[in-house]
Amino acid sequence: MKPTLFVLAAGMGSRYGGLKQLDGVGPKGQTIMDYSIYDAIRAGFGKVVFVIRKDFETDFREKILCKYEGHIPTELVFQAIDNLPEGFTCPADRSKPWGTNHAVLMGKTVINEPFAVINADDFYGRNAFEVIAKELSKEYDRKGDYCMVGFRVGNTMTENGSVARGVCENKDGLLTSVVERTAISYDEQHRITFTDENGQVQYLEPTTPVSMNLWGFTPDYFEYSEREFVKFLEKDLNTPKSEFFIPLVIDTLINNGEATVKVLDTDSKWFGVTYAADRPGVVEKLASLHAAGEYPEDMFK
Repeated sequence: MKPTLFVLAAGMGSRYGGLKQLDGVGPKGQTIMDYSIYDAIRAGFGKVVFVIRKDFETDFREKILCKYEGHIPTELVFQAIDNLPEGFTCPADRSKPWGTNHAVLMGKTVINEPFAVINADDFYGRNAFEVIAKELSKEYDRKGDYCMVGFRVGNTMTENGSVARGVCENKDGLLTSVVERTAISYDEQHRITFTDENGQVQYLEPTTPVSMNLWGFTPDYFEYSEREFVKFLEKDLNTPKSEFFIPLVIDTLINNGEATVKVLDTDSKWFGVTYAADRPGVVEKLASLHAAGEYPEDMFK
């Protein structure tokens, strides 16, 4: 059974300004999503599911979905802040989405096979899709057998500001925890640094694995997520900016002994438009990849 690619595309890019998912950054106006879909097809994925907001469905169908017809089956699901489990009502003053793992839950009705989760506005690279497709295509004989692609932090940096990364701690190739580190940046000596919870400057080796939200799950993950979402809402329903993130569920399952997460290495270089100043560099990198023959001029003709 071929795995499914689940694309999280429901967010607006507040730091960048505008809807990043529909921004044409390739030589022929390709979106970053186009490269992910192209790489996923050649890596062996069999279907793509997008989670979006209902209010930009028309634009999404006209500008995005139509180009994939004849290349790979696609489906749409919708994330809404009032889509909550029975017994919970969204607070009237809530405007912020419930987070990445709430978005993942929207796929339950259409995904029945192993699946990979990605962000719509991140460029992951060909090798990253190859390694996770290979892992997800194996036979699974138990619940909670998951994986993630651990990007080398040195391959995920921007020169235009700081970034937040989930720094992965692992033992014998299995994830033990994901520690969210904010304000990771280069110092004057081009070393990768962050400030820890005690206010101390710490350094990261360029090969340190970090999560770029490229996860691999089997369908049982939806059951665990529903259970954990109820617990989350019982605690944080009325906390205006609380979010139900994927690493929150992963940490819980690992600590409970209900899941293992294999950390897959990749030499792919991540890039994305975190800040508006990143856009010219992304355009240049994609043009270079086309010039080098990594991608054809017309990717979905």
